[in-house]
Amino acid sequence: MSKQAADPVEEHVAALSAALHGPPRAKSRLVEELRDGLVDTAAAHAAEGMPHEAAAREAVREFGAVDELVSSCQRELTIAQARHTARAVALTAPFLVGCWALAWNAGHPQASPLPRTAQLMAVHLAGVALVAALLAAVTLAVTGTLARHLPTPRGLPRVVAWAGTTASTAMAVTALVLATGAALATNWPLLAFAGVLAAASHAAVAASARACRRCARLPQLL
Repeated sequence: MSKQAADPVEEHVAALSAALHGPPRAKSRLVEELRDGLVDTAAAHAAEGMPHEAAAREAVREFGAVDELVSSCQRELTIAQARHTARAVALTAPFLVGCWALAWNAGHPQASPLPRTAQLMAVHLAGVALVAALLAAVTLAVTGTLARHLPTPRGLPRVVAWAGTTASTAMAVTALVLATGAALATNWPLLAFAGVLAAASHAAVAASARACRRCARLPQLL
């Protein structure tokens, strides 16, 4: 019993989907639009009397090879991923400042050297958070409403990726310092809560920044 021949359109769409990287929703929407275009083109050829499989193969040929489509489509997904990372930074960076505010008022023992170290770290890491949040806001503006009037800078996704990486590292350091402080402070539940909050923020931003770095390295038409 022979196997049923694979649909050329679905094969093409599956290969394209495997080659593209970006936020799941944006990628799914883009791939679905391409599938609809291929199906419509194949249907138009079939309506002219062409056999179904031949019509599907002709539609695939007209749309172009997977490599060609990936180069043109990946740019859109890379911008979408940069926006996703910028949004994650913008939403979580204020938590980093809040965590240090909790640590500042937690009441460490006077004999411990941690308060002075924590205060120095608070200034630097809170500064990192504020700079990252500002860059995130600019990114969302440049790739949002301003994109209609201004071209998106070529290196912006890479900058956002590393800004997100820096912010997530600051969050990881914050979580570590707060966990250490919780073991020494009299008001340890407050520090423990702030540490968990910093760790959760780190996890959210780190995953998005890692995906953004991957997208920024992929070939794409600009």
